[in-house]
Amino acid sequence: MIKLPLNVDYTGKVVVVTGAGGLICGAMARAFAQSGAKVAALDLNEDAVKKLASELKAEGFICEGYKANVLERESLEKVREAVLKDLGECDILVNGAGGNNPKATTDNEYHHEAIDGKKSFFDLDDAGVDFVFKLNFQGTLIPTQVFAKDMVGKKKGCILNISSMNAYTPLTKIPAYSAAKAGISNFTQWLATHFAGTGIRCNAIAPGFLVSAQNKSLLFNEDGTPTARSAKILNGTPTRRFVDASELLGATLFLCDDASASAITGVVLPIDCGFSAYSGV
Repeated sequence: MIKLPLNVDYTGKVVVVTGAGGLICGAMARAFAQSGAKVAALDLNEDAVKKLASELKAEGFICEGYKANVLERESLEKVREAVLKDLGECDILVNGAGGNNPKATTDNEYHHEAIDGKKSFFDLDDAGVDFVFKLNFQGTLIPTQVFAKDMVGKKKGCILNISSMNAYTPLTKIPAYSAAKAGISNFTQWLATHFAGTGIRCNAIAPGFLVSAQNKSLLFNEDGTPTARSAKILNGTPTRRFVDASELLGATLFLCDDASASAITGVVLPIDCGFSAYSGV
């Protein structure tokens, strides 16, 4: 059980969450389930979503886990058929799958500081960059094409995408990821406009810096002090702290609730402890 930030009733709603095998989207799936929704947890890591579903069922909630590749339309179409059979038509889609790739990342923040043997801008791998764009953009577009069909038929529904604070201001070292997330923000507005006449709303959240098992060693030294890059992040954040994954849940539950956010569509909401608002002065 997690402590819910909002008392929102999703009873009877079918919520599809991609990337639910991860920490953040797993917490989102759990929050929707605890709010009464019937949750379809999708991830390439089948064991992770099956485990999540088993835990939630044991606690008395409704959740099914499905193996799915957000870049394979056929895979998602099969999952949609299974969700229709197990839970019903999709009411809410959370496009949580995404990420970066080391092959699309430079070793140096600035080219004038490039060192021989280190990966510079000119060494970025074409396949790595292509993968990052596909995972983030097409990994949002294809699930939307598959699951929004249910919403169009009902003339109501909600889509929530995951952008990033670096969609506002690109971060050094990660050009492909920054650009891909900027694309997600733009696509969110496009979808909001495109589906406006069908009763479907589309918004996004833009998380700031979070500490996870994957990036902890990049943000902190062994003695617990911030690394040089981490110190720059904190110095550029007015609140001088990182975002906790649990702090994304309130906005998620709010934006997907028709009763609370019926007039909100096309919005990209930063959840970044003020990072995107601070000039550094």
